[in-house]
Amino acid sequence: MGAFKLELRCPQKVDGITFDPEPDWSFEALLSEIDELERKINSSSKVSVPFTKERPRDISDSKSNGRTSASPFVVPVFEDEMDNIDSEDEEAHDQSSVAVKRFNFVDLYLSDSDDSGDDLSLEAQPGLMEKGESGESILFELSREHQFRVKEEIRNQISALETDLKTESQKSISAIFRVERYREERCEMERKLDTQYQRNIAEALNNHLTAVQRDLEVRSQIEERKIRSDAAYEDAKRKEKALQEEKLRQERVKAEAEAKRAEEAKRAEDAKRAALEAQRRAAKEAAEREASEASKRADSGSAQEGTYRPQINALNAQSSGKPVAAGNILKAAESALNLEQGRLQKLKQFDDENQALRLRSKEDFRKYERQISKLVQQITGTKDSVRQKAGELVNIFNDARCPQSISVAAFAKKVVSNCKTPRNAAFACGHVIVLVTSKVPTAMDLILAELHRACIYTVPKHYSQSAFESKEAYYKAIGFQEDEGKTESVDNYLARLESYMKLYGALVQTEIYGFQNVHGLKEGWAWLARFLNALPANRYTAVALNAFLHMAGYSLFKKYKSQFRKMLNIISDNFLNALRERGDSNLNPVIAEIDAYLKDNKFLCEPEGRSLEGSLLSDVYVPESDYY
Repeated sequence: MGAFKLELRCPQKVDGITFDPEPDWSFEALLSEIDELERKINSSSKVSVPFTKERPRDISDSKSNGRTSASPFVVPVFEDEMDNIDSEDEEAHDQSSVAVKRFNFVDLYLSDSDDSGDDLSLEAQPGLMEKGESGESILFELSREHQFRVKEEIRNQISALETDLKTESQKSISAIFRVERYREERCEMERKLDTQYQRNIAEALNNHLTAVQRDLEVRSQIEERKIRSDAAYEDAKRKEKALQEEKLRQERVKAEAEAKRAEEAKRAEDAKRAALEAQRRAAKEAAEREASEASKRADSGSAQEGTYRPQINALNAQSSGKPVAAGNILKAAESALNLEQGRLQKLKQFDDENQALRLRSKEDFRKYERQISKLVQQITGTKDSVRQKAGELVNIFNDARCPQSISVAAFAKKVVSNCKTPRNAAFACGHVIVLVTSKVPTAMDLILAELHRACIYTVPKHYSQSAFESKEAYYKAIGFQEDEGKTESVDNYLARLESYMKLYGALVQTEIYGFQNVHGLKEGWAWLARFLNALPANRYTAVALNAFLHMAGYSLFKKYKSQFRKMLNIISDNFLNALRERGDSNLNPVIAEIDAYLKDNKFLCEPEGRSLEGSLLSDVYVPESDYY
C-alpha cells in the first residue's frame, strides 16, 4: 500500500517567534514542542483574552528529546487512513458545542516527497494590524483558536491512531499467541498421535509376533502329539501283538491242559464205570446172599426190624423196582448215577465247544460273562427283580454277538457259585432259573451238572471213607476244597453243602403258573427216595437232608400228602435212630433240627422267602401268571 506524508506548514514567524521545522519529530517531541509554543504565545500576548480549552490533554509521560522548538513536524499517514481521519474530523466538528468553522487546510498541502521546501507564512498583515487594534486582536484570537483546534484534532487523531495501534498490536499479539498455542496444541496432538501410532504399530507387531509364536507352539504341540500318538500306537500295537501271542500261547497251554484233563477224566470215568459195574455185580451178589439169609432168618423167626442199614434199603429198593449201587466205594441209585453221567457229559460237550469258539473267534466273550455274573448277583426276593433279571438274561442268551452255548454255560456256573446267599435269595434264584429254562431248556441240565460237580449229595451219592487210602483223598472225593495247599475245614464244607442243597431244594419246589419247571416236585420226590434208599446216615448226609426238607418239604407235602408223611416216618424211625447210634456229639445240632422239624410239623408252614415280595401294593391283586 502506498504511503504519503501529511505536512503541516506553520508560519515561520508568529509574534516574533521563528520556527525551524524538523521533519523527523517523534510523538513525544511533538507534544513537548506544542506545549512550549503555547507557553510562549501566552507569555507574548499583548491583549489578555480569556481562553479555555474545550478538552484537556491527558497525555502523560511526555518527554523532550532536546530538539529545537522551531522545527516543523511531519506525520506519515497511509492512504487507507485518510478517510478515517476525515470522518473523525467531521464527527468532532458536528459534536462541538462552539460554532467554529471547519478547519481549512489553506496552509496545509499534501506532498509525495519528504524534501518539500515550501513554507507557509502565518504572519499577520501589517496593513490589517494598523487598521485597528480590535481587528488585530480578533484575528489573533481566531488564529490562536484555530491553532488550538488544529492541535487538538491532531492530538485526537494521534491518540486514536495510538489506540488503534495498541488494539491492533494486542490483537496481533493475541492472534500470534493463539497461533502459537494452536501450533503447540497441534504439535502436542501430532506428538500424541505419533506416540499412539507408534504404540499401535508396536502392539500390532507384538500381536503378530505372539500369534506367530502361538501358531508355532500349536504346530509344535500337534507334531509332538502326533509323534506321541504314533509312538503310543506302535507301542499299543506291539503290546497287543504280544498280548495276542501270549493269549494264543495260554490258550494252547490251556487247550493242552484241557485235553490232558479230559483224557484223565475219561480214564477216571472208565475206572468209575468199571468200579460201578463191579459194584453192581457185588450188589447183585450181596442181594442174593441177603435174600437167602433173609429166607433163613424168616424160617427161624429171627428177622430184625427197625434198623436203618444199607442192606435192608437194597431189598426194599429191589422190591419197589429201584436198583441200588452198593459196595465198598460208592453208594447211590443207578438211575441217579445215569442221570448224573448224562448231565456231566453234556456239560463237557458245552465246555469243549465253547473252548473251540473262543479259539476261532477274535471276539472277547468275557464281557458277556461279567454281565451275566452281575445280573445273578443282583437277584433279590422281589417279583420285579426276578422278572427283570430273567428278561435280561434271556436277552443275552438270544444275542447273536455271543453264542448261546457260552452264555448258558456262564449262567449255569455263576448261579451255582453264587448260591451262598440267604434263604429268600435262594427261592428268588429258583424262580429265575425256572423262567430262564422255560425259554432255554438246555440250561437246566447244565445247572444240574454244575450242582452235581459242586455237591455230590445233589445226585444223591456218597463215598465210603474206608475205600480210600487217606482222609485227604476221601475229602477230595466228596467235594472238599483246597486253599493254598490246605484242605478246608469240615464246618466250611458243611456250610457250602447246605447252600447247594438249599438252592437245589428251592429249585425243585418252584412252581410258576404258565411256566414249566422241567426239574420240579417229581424230581424232588425221586431225590428223597434215592437218598433214603442209598445213602448212609452220617453228618454230611444229615446236613444235606435237613437243608432239603426245610426248602422243599412244604411243597412236597402239599402235593403228596400222606405219602410224604410216610417218608417223614422213615426219616424219624430209621435215619435219626441211625444218627443217634453213631454217638457223635457233632451230630447233636443237626439231629435236633431234623427232630424239631418233624415233631413241630414245620412242613405245614410255608418257609420264609418262598413267596416273592411285590414292589407295589397292587401286586397282591395281580395273578402270578399275568405278572410274569
